[in-house]
Amino acid sequence: MSSALPISNRQQLLRETRDYLLIALGMIMYAVGWTVFLLPNNLPSGAVPGIASVVYWATGFPVQYTYLLINFALLLLALKILGLKFCLKTIFAVGVLTFATPVFQHFVKGSLINDQPFMACVLGASFCGGGIGVAFSANGSTGGTDIIAAIVNKYRDITLGRVILICDVIIISSSYLVLHDWEKVVYGYVVLFISSFVLDQVVNSARQSVQFFIISQKYEEIGQRINKDLHRGVTFIDGVGCYTHNNVKMMFVLAKKRESNTIFRLIKDIDPNAFVSQSAVIGVFGEGFDKIKVK
Repeated sequence: MSSALPISNRQQLLRETRDYLLIALGMIMYAVGWTVFLLPNNLPSGAVPGIASVVYWATGFPVQYTYLLINFALLLLALKILGLKFCLKTIFAVGVLTFATPVFQHFVKGSLINDQPFMACVLGASFCGGGIGVAFSANGSTGGTDIIAAIVNKYRDITLGRVILICDVIIISSSYLVLHDWEKVVYGYVVLFISSFVLDQVVNSARQSVQFFIISQKYEEIGQRINKDLHRGVTFIDGVGCYTHNNVKMMFVLAKKRESNTIFRLIKDIDPNAFVSQSAVIGVFGEGFDKIKVK
């Protein structure tokens, strides 16, 4: 009797492993942007790291401990609204960032860019925004205002970057109470704009949708696997081949772009001779996709 996991279970395990690896990558990117470029140059940032930075500049209290304590309270809220699965990945993300922050502070003494605050601002914001975007694309979060953004995005048609931008303007502005330098505050606003823009680009690219037309004699098996493994609907369409005049079944499937490789592998495993057409779509609205946006 084989001890190997069923294909669906293996795919689920690989998908979860991939998510956690992407979240770890995103947190490492964020740690680089925050501790290597922003914090040493006294450039304020948003979210809980922004609060931790202000506390650090005012008291010298390590940023990772402030970040951890605030996120602990916010995670209790997320647990109730967003569910255990989201919280597990968020806890993992918070843990990785909490560990990575002092590591980069220890090995990278000061900043890699000195006396060039704008360049440090651009690079730091790009790393931070990209890191948050990678984490969100893997159904994770860095915690803090990301949790608030995820909650609002769940119920309202507002982009993640916009929610974070609104929340963090107050945090950036409050840094003046410690830094007493409006130039630094302005740089903080630039950090917010760039990180929000990069975040939206990363997340939206991961949410692009595609449509498939699949013709195969094993349409029942392929359709059931797509239903079970990807939780995507499959529509069977009756057709007639022009050359052979044989009756054929054509499957119509809508999925996220990131799921394309999984669908192709699934089809290849079942019927390598299947005919498959894939095309990008501008928008998909309904259950499992975006909500219908009508004002």
